[in-house]
Amino acid sequence: MSSPEPSPEAGPPRTVVPSGTYRIQLTDSMTFDDVCAQVDYLDRLGVSHVYLSPILQAAIGSTHGYDVVDHNQIAEGLGGVEGLRRLAERLHARGMGAIVDVVPNHMAVPVPEKRNRALWSVLREGPESPYASWFDVDWSAQDGALLLPVLGRRIAECLRTGELAVDESDEAVAEFGGPVLRYFSHVFPVRPGTEHLPMHTLVRAQHYRLAYWRVATEEPGYRRFFDVSSLIAIRVEDSGVLHATHRLLLELMREGILDGLRIDHPDGLADPRGYLRFLRKATSGAWTVVEKILAADEQLPIDWECAGTTGYDAQRAIGALLTDPIGAERLVALYVGLTGSAQDFGPVAREARLFVLDTVLRAEADRLVEVLVAICRTELELRDHTQLGLHESVCALIANLRVYRAYSVPGEPPPADSVIRVEAAAKAAAAQLPAERHETLYLVRDIALGRVGPRDELRDEFQIRFQQTCAAVTAKGVEDTAFYRWTALPGASDVGGEPTEPALAPARFHGFCALRQAEWPAAMTVLSTHDSKRSEDVRARLTVLTEMPEDWAVALAGFQTAVRATAAPPAAPEPADEYLLWQSLFGAWPIDGERLLPYLRKALREAKTRTSWSAPDEDYEARVLDFAAAALASDKVRAEVEAFVQRIEPYTTSNILTQKLVQLTMAGVPDVYQGSESEFWALTDPDNRRPVDFGHLRELLDKADADAEGDSAAEARGGALAKILVTSRALRLRRERPEFFGPEASQTPLFAIGPAAGHAVALLRGENVATVGTRLPAALERFGGWRDTALPLPPGTWRCRLSGRAYRVDAQSGVGLPLAWLTEHLPVALLVREEEVEVEIA
Repeated sequence: MSSPEPSPEAGPPRTVVPSGTYRIQLTDSMTFDDVCAQVDYLDRLGVSHVYLSPILQAAIGSTHGYDVVDHNQIAEGLGGVEGLRRLAERLHARGMGAIVDVVPNHMAVPVPEKRNRALWSVLREGPESPYASWFDVDWSAQDGALLLPVLGRRIAECLRTGELAVDESDEAVAEFGGPVLRYFSHVFPVRPGTEHLPMHTLVRAQHYRLAYWRVATEEPGYRRFFDVSSLIAIRVEDSGVLHATHRLLLELMREGILDGLRIDHPDGLADPRGYLRFLRKATSGAWTVVEKILAADEQLPIDWECAGTTGYDAQRAIGALLTDPIGAERLVALYVGLTGSAQDFGPVAREARLFVLDTVLRAEADRLVEVLVAICRTELELRDHTQLGLHESVCALIANLRVYRAYSVPGEPPPADSVIRVEAAAKAAAAQLPAERHETLYLVRDIALGRVGPRDELRDEFQIRFQQTCAAVTAKGVEDTAFYRWTALPGASDVGGEPTEPALAPARFHGFCALRQAEWPAAMTVLSTHDSKRSEDVRARLTVLTEMPEDWAVALAGFQTAVRATAAPPAAPEPADEYLLWQSLFGAWPIDGERLLPYLRKALREAKTRTSWSAPDEDYEARVLDFAAAALASDKVRAEVEAFVQRIEPYTTSNILTQKLVQLTMAGVPDVYQGSESEFWALTDPDNRRPVDFGHLRELLDKADADAEGDSAAEARGGALAKILVTSRALRLRRERPEFFGPEASQTPLFAIGPAAGHAVALLRGENVATVGTRLPAALERFGGWRDTALPLPPGTWRCRLSGRAYRVDAQSGVGLPLAWLTEHLPVALLVREEEVEVEIA
């Protein structure tokens, strides 16, 4: 894709880097006006920009906004464009702005289908529709029809029972512009001139093929968002489609209603580099971040013209910083011993990729193979590569590629890093395939890298689709399958996580920050998102277990014994599923059945071992849920879970506050997910998208602000009050003193000196702000505390924004501040170098 020229009204450069954002999930119960009512609170919290989930018109009943039906309309249920303008006005009055989530990869296939006018036109007119180029449809398949896998059973049964019916009523003609074909709530246009044909003939005569919903995974039709048939991919690589689908958003950017963009799933695009180039020009360089999942050893391509990622890489690094590497190994050993699961995550991830390629993404794999077969037919030397061999080879290559995308661009030499990664995947795949497949495997590898034969349309298509398919397979195979199958290290088994590298020493963490500051200083940082498997606080608690795996083993045995000691012991689930239950119950405690049971059902189906969304085993699900309900109903179980939660509470608090303060002050733009400024015990969606009690958050912030000297830190020590204190003080400081935190500000590692130096994590922003946190707090306590450990700081007077205390550092002493002083009330400190003040003796 060559970057389309933006509209001439783009205007002068206007990049404004937020000091801190606050993510809000918009719904019919959290509209633009509802957000308006919270602007004063968010301003007091310290954020500079509200970060909104998608705002365009979505399908009826949408709970997330990613199923867009109209790119030229702001969602009516959220308040429409006028509601958005009211919100912008309220934000601007307080010197704040708005960032919006953009969905360039797909649209909804809604019910009724007429709500997507572009798709309706294609269903009615087929390839001749002016919107035919919008959608990524394989018109060579299905006899030139668009596959619509929406039927609840095979079409023969639907026809026999009369579930499909033509409606030629005046009402239908008035509403839909002509006769329609109805199937329960679905409505499809009837191709002009076919309305009077017999039903069987009429159905065959349409520009679409109605099919049983299971057909979507096995036959080509349109590219889906992962395996979701209700989301159809759009082709923003087409200049006309790109301009048409972004016109309204770009107008709002030019008007100043919106200030920045978050791009959803850029790996699904044919040419993310070209797309970002277009946005950079069209928005005059507005702050834009991309939801790009990076492997631990992967960097965002330097030619992607954006501010950086949405922060999953930062989340991974922070979580790994707080993980005990030796304890993590013991925790894995415990998990393997109790469940019989694999010792290593790598093979689990590879098998999960292969599984989704053979099941829910089979049609996508087959489409790749069809392109490869067509390529081989064009050259005599390639004709002996069979369809089966090509299928096995492409699946093996994708299953062993550890990144979402190879970044090769048709017509350009592949980047060196891409070559290394694809070559490594091919080497691993070769070890799993018979020798007679190796030549075919290497052919697939070379076509994926653009290294075979003269460039042509088929080779370009394969290069592009290979990368789009890799992204879908990694998302579905790793995030949505392997992470549910292998839960030994839940802190690392989250979006962007790397269970094979769960721990990071402070020096390596500082190296990660240095690279990020050098190349992507305005990228976002996060700890929780709407896609998180577990919220930041749940992960913080579970990460403590890497410091005390033996204690967890004892507690776990107590839970298991207690539930089996009930009068009528329930039938136990499979060991891995029982382990997940106890892990989730403990991690998200306190939690009730209304939240835990739906989560467990979802987790079981996502794992796709005993049950799945497409083939649910309701008997086994009931067995697991009954067992979970019995655990929740047992006073003995509840008492034991509560006791263990309380036992490790100081360590949990330390992890929660340290990761929060580090995330809020490290290089980048911090985002606070709604409600996570306070205690946030949530599992995966929809649990993490529950309504936020802003009234309670206001009360907490009022309490944190009540003492101007900051003595509330001594009262807080942990829990909700401490977290909102840390969050608000860090966000306010960033907004007040952008020179300390902006893209131009430096970040320097600070290293403690003394017997417990390895338990401190500290960094200096500019020359005047120091962040201090505690890592591995349980081990620190066993070790005897900080003792003589001190933190060297530049000379001057440093005041903690959390406690209000001031500390003097003399240039001559060279000893630094005792960490026991700095962490007396909280396990963290936020120090600002100030003018000379009277020092309180600590």
